[in-house]
Amino acid sequence: MSDFAEFHEELCSVASDLLAKDREVEWAVLVDAGWTGLEVPENVGGAGATFTETALILRQMGRAASANHYLGSAALTVAALQHAPGELLAAVADGSSRFAVVTDEFAIESGKLCGRAGFVPDAVGADRLLIPVGDGVAVVPASALTVSAQPVVDETRTLATVTADGAIPEKIVEFEGASALLDRAAVAIAVDSLGIAEQMLSATVDYVKVRHQFGRPIGSFQAVKHACADMLVAIEVSRQLVADAVAAIADGADAAIPAAMAKSYTCSATVDVAGKAMQLHGGIGYTWESGIHTYLKRAALNRSWFGSPATQRKRLSQRYH
Repeated sequence: MSDFAEFHEELCSVASDLLAKDREVEWAVLVDAGWTGLEVPENVGGAGATFTETALILRQMGRAASANHYLGSAALTVAALQHAPGELLAAVADGSSRFAVVTDEFAIESGKLCGRAGFVPDAVGADRLLIPVGDGVAVVPASALTVSAQPVVDETRTLATVTADGAIPEKIVEFEGASALLDRAAVAIAVDSLGIAEQMLSATVDYVKVRHQFGRPIGSFQAVKHACADMLVAIEVSRQLVADAVAAIADGADAAIPAAMAKSYTCSATVDVAGKAMQLHGGIGYTWESGIHTYLKRAALNRSWFGSPATQRKRLSQRYH
């Protein structure tokens, strides 16, 4: 356990340093860092790690509000290609082909695809799309589909609408089903939100220590202390829920309940934490220079993406009926 803890600490440190250099990280940089192949088996060029390690990277990306293709082209792709031929997974690890994943299921008839999905991460500029079709996932050249950029409030994400109107897949590979992929996506977003919340608390605590009013740091005022304490409590609860959900994904267990719990609570709490951070920064918190708006917008998108809190709570209630 201590060996893993040391490795995880080093992985987080390296990720933090790399992501701090530039908010926009090129795909080639992610490939060179070895992150795209973390969950790819060693025999096809990957690191043979688990979703636990992928989650550490996603968390640091949330802390940095990083703009890159890791979510759609690596974290989700490896799950969609779990039972695919080795050459496809090798292409993910070495970055020779950038994939993107559609989580909505499309129809297929006579070998042709038909369907439409919105808010698909990292589809713009991808070489191939992975689309669930029944018991399989279709590998489709992006050129055979209509991929239209879909602007959202969060400028750190690249989303698209993907439309198939008679596209012919390169191949269809075995797939465990869209529900497990959606659980992974929900947990990935919860992990990202946790990173956002942690960064917002850290930035706020640093600020209230140096910002003075009436001759004393504003962090010494009771109302500010209470607000920071509320932020910390929300983060601690989120950490436990996210840890349980990540463990379920990594262990290959049924992650439906822990994923819904982590996604609904963490993403909602993070919007509140980012909002408090903006308030506690005072007037400067509302300026472009502070950068807090970037985190608040990302948190707002995360809250609704891959299932809003209300949708996730509905899933939970149905499981317990």
